[in-house]
Amino acid sequence: MALSADESGRLAALLTSHTDRVLSRWTEIAGASLRGRLSQAELRRQVEDLHRGMVTTAEQGLLHLDGENAGELRAVLADLSRGRARQGFSATETATSVFALKDVLLELMEADSGTGTLRDYVAYSSFVDQMGLFTFETYVRTRESLIADQAEQLLELSTPVVKLWEGVVAVPLVGTLDSARAQVVMERLLQTLVDTSSPYAIIDITGVPAVDTQVAQHILKTVVAARLMGADCIISGIRPQIAQTIVALGIEFGDIATKASLADALRHVLRLTGVETARRTTRRER
Repeated sequence: MALSADESGRLAALLTSHTDRVLSRWTEIAGASLRGRLSQAELRRQVEDLHRGMVTTAEQGLLHLDGENAGELRAVLADLSRGRARQGFSATETATSVFALKDVLLELMEADSGTGTLRDYVAYSSFVDQMGLFTFETYVRTRESLIADQAEQLLELSTPVVKLWEGVVAVPLVGTLDSARAQVVMERLLQTLVDTSSPYAIIDITGVPAVDTQVAQHILKTVVAARLMGADCIISGIRPQIAQTIVALGIEFGDIATKASLADALRHVLRLTGVETARRTTRRER
C-alpha cells in the first residue's frame, strides 16, 4: 500500500512539527524492548537516521518503500538491520524498533485531533509495517551471510595442515569428511605442498569415526591430486574396524602407503627421508 501525495505530506508535517517528541518517545519505546543492550546514545542516533529518512521520503510526495524516492530510507533501514544482526540482536528486537513508531504516531494523533484522521493513521501504520518487513528480510539475509562465513571459517579451522619438519606435512582429520570439507582439505594440502615444497604428506584419519565409499573416494582424490604435485601421501589411522569396512566395501588404495597409527606413518617417512639422505650423501662422496 502506498501513501497518497496528501497523506505523505501530512506525515512529513507531523514528523517535523513534533521532532523532539517523536525522537524522545520513539527512542524510549524502542529501548524498552532492547533491555539496555544498546546505549541510549546509539539508539537515539539510529532513530534520528530513521526519522530523517522518513521525512525526506515523505516530503517528495507519493510514498512507497519500493519507490525510487525511498532509496535513502531503504539504505537507513538496511544499515540498521545489518548492524543489529552483527551485534547479536534478534530479528524481533530489530523490527520492533521500527514498529515502535506506530505507538508514537498514535499518541500524537490522539493528543491533537488536527494532526490527521483514522484513515491517515491506518495508512501510516501500513507504511511502518512495510518498513518493519523490509528490516526483517534484510536482517535474515545478513544473518544467513554471517552464518555461512562462520561455517567456512570453522571448516578451515577443522582441517589444519601442519608442517612437521622440512619436507613433511600432515593433515589430521577429525569428524565426518563430507564433500565440502574434502574440497577444503585438498585445497589447503596442495597449497601447503607448494608453499613448503614438501615431497611427503601424511593424511591421518584416526579421528574420522567411520569410512564409507564416499569418504574413501575423497581421500583417494586428495592423494591423486597431491601426486600430481609431486608429493607422496601416507594414510595413517587405519584401525581394525576401518580396515574391515574398507575390505567389505571393496575399496582399494592400490600402491598408497597405509599405516595403523600416526606414529607408524612418521617412522615410515623417517625411513624414506633417511634413505634419500643416504643416497645424496653417497652421490656427493662419489
